[in-house]
Amino acid sequence: MASGFALAIVFGAGVLLIPGSTQSGSEAGVLQALFTSTSAVSLTGLIVVDTPVYWSGFGQGVILGLIQIGGFGIMTIASLVGLVLADRIGLRGRLNTAAEVRTSGLGDVRSVVIGVFRTSLLIETVVAIALTLRFAIGYGESPGRAIWLGVFHSVSAFNNAGFALFSDNMIGFATDPWICVPVMVAVVLGGIGFPVLFELFRHVRRRRGRQRWSLHTRLTLSVTGVLLVVGPALVLLLEWSRTLGGYGIWDKMLVATFQGVMPRTAGFNSVDYADVDNATLLVTDVLMFIGGGSGGTAGGIKVTTFALLLFVILAEIRGDRDVSIFDRRIDPRVQRQALTVALIGVALVMLPVVALLAGTDFDLDVLLFEVVSAFATVGLSTGITAQLPGWGQVILIVLMYLGRIGSITLVSALAARDRGRRYTLPTERPFIG
Repeated sequence: MASGFALAIVFGAGVLLIPGSTQSGSEAGVLQALFTSTSAVSLTGLIVVDTPVYWSGFGQGVILGLIQIGGFGIMTIASLVGLVLADRIGLRGRLNTAAEVRTSGLGDVRSVVIGVFRTSLLIETVVAIALTLRFAIGYGESPGRAIWLGVFHSVSAFNNAGFALFSDNMIGFATDPWICVPVMVAVVLGGIGFPVLFELFRHVRRRRGRQRWSLHTRLTLSVTGVLLVVGPALVLLLEWSRTLGGYGIWDKMLVATFQGVMPRTAGFNSVDYADVDNATLLVTDVLMFIGGGSGGTAGGIKVTTFALLLFVILAEIRGDRDVSIFDRRIDPRVQRQALTVALIGVALVMLPVVALLAGTDFDLDVLLFEVVSAFATVGLSTGITAQLPGWGQVILIVLMYLGRIGSITLVSALAARDRGRRYTLPTERPFIG
């Protein structure tokens, strides 16, 4: 998986180096091409050049293709190609795809691969139609231009990429619900993960009740619901008289909701983050770090990891011997995996922040925001990405890459690593706290 994403990034950068990829017709810089390709494949959305101004229609099409590749997943695409060409998936392909999209077993990989393709195509098509009609009717765009805008932003939204074909991203549509709502819906659906979407579709089709949902689905939906309420509420409260001061009450609620949803690793912005309060930046940092659901297009440590750690803390405070969630006991190995993912995530954020603090003149709040955004593959920025030195941009490239494949490969490796011993060591209890 790691090699597949790396090859996709290098290939994308190579295509973006073609002179026809830029508006000027000249060859793009190597760092600009590599950064853009990494950002697209990792579904981040951070940019060092203005997408609609710097890249030509061909270059924008390449970016769109890289976003779709990153959203489908390298192993999912490979398995899909295998199905189309040979109507089969090899054992190694099934193992890799199962790890990438979080299937419950090797037997259902074929149906999952087809389901990922159909689900993505369905949601992206519906959102693209809605956006196309709005761009054509509401903003007078020509049919061809409206279709291109609708398709690009639909794919970017469902895949939680955050790339936009407007220099101010979505600020120009901050109070337009016909643009913001479809984008938010696509972001949420893409962010909760394919395993949850598939289970919801199955239950709707078979008309089963909520009590039959799996623990993963119930946990993902519960935490997602809480974050989708808490995030917008905090943005509304903290920015009421700041960036939201010039809006009416309903527009304030729409903008706050939009910006509360986007830290789920989508990266679109309808306000300028360079103008928001430091408290808002910190809240957004936390939301970005948590991220979205497993097995989807979102980044971060994932909502299930965050929720599991909360229940571990609660069980310890209450003195419970086991960690239980929704009347189910959690395997101690899963608890250790969650702790490992979270702590490695903290390390991957803190080390680059220290390096950038030591080597640049930017403040801690904006650097932390930028680094968390890269690691969690969000794409929100206060506008300093292009101002970072070359080595700083390389750090963000590495973070975006690790953010896209790190959690997947790490959890898969941990899950597959089961070292048995024929003995146990003496028990010791060091002081904690």
